[in-house]
Amino acid sequence: MSPIAIGVLAIGMSIDALIASLGRGASARRPSWSEALRTGLVFGVVETLTPLIGWLLGVAASQYVQSVDHWIAFLLLGGVGGRMFYHAFHRGPEDEHAPVNRSLMTLLATAVGTSIDAMAVGVSLAFLEVNIVVIAIAIGCATTLMSTGGMLAGRMLGSRFGRFAEMFGGVALVALGASILVEHLTAV
Repeated sequence: MSPIAIGVLAIGMSIDALIASLGRGASARRPSWSEALRTGLVFGVVETLTPLIGWLLGVAASQYVQSVDHWIAFLLLGGVGGRMFYHAFHRGPEDEHAPVNRSLMTLLATAVGTSIDAMAVGVSLAFLEVNIVVIAIAIGCATTLMSTGGMLAGRMLGSRFGRFAEMFGGVALVALGASILVEHLTAV
């Protein structure tokens, strides 16, 4: 695989994490640089590991992973996005300055949900002669940079648009999960 193809693949696999980090940054009300970097690193590490896991699973039993990966992504992204959307509507004026759930578990669930497609790519790469480690590192680096930037850009959106940005982030995650599901179900 050429360096250009690896770069395009890395950016393509990072788009989901960028969208999720934009929503997370918008709902966090002024996240710090360290929080943005933490988000980027979590997304990047997960996005590095999932193609490797997918590649290993592809070598072992590709038909089992491919049959459920879209459902896993849909459930994780739909759950996190639905929760964000619900929270945007059910936050009262007294909650405007309350801290948003920034738990590591929520961040990990979002990172795993956005990286399921990278796992599926890893499965497909198992059947090609590629250096999966180089590809996984490229995907992880691109995701770290794009997610950190997305979190910081979302911060600007959140301070100006608040509740609407959080609703948009939730809808975007649900739509992302639904598009992964529809794409896989209609490809059959």
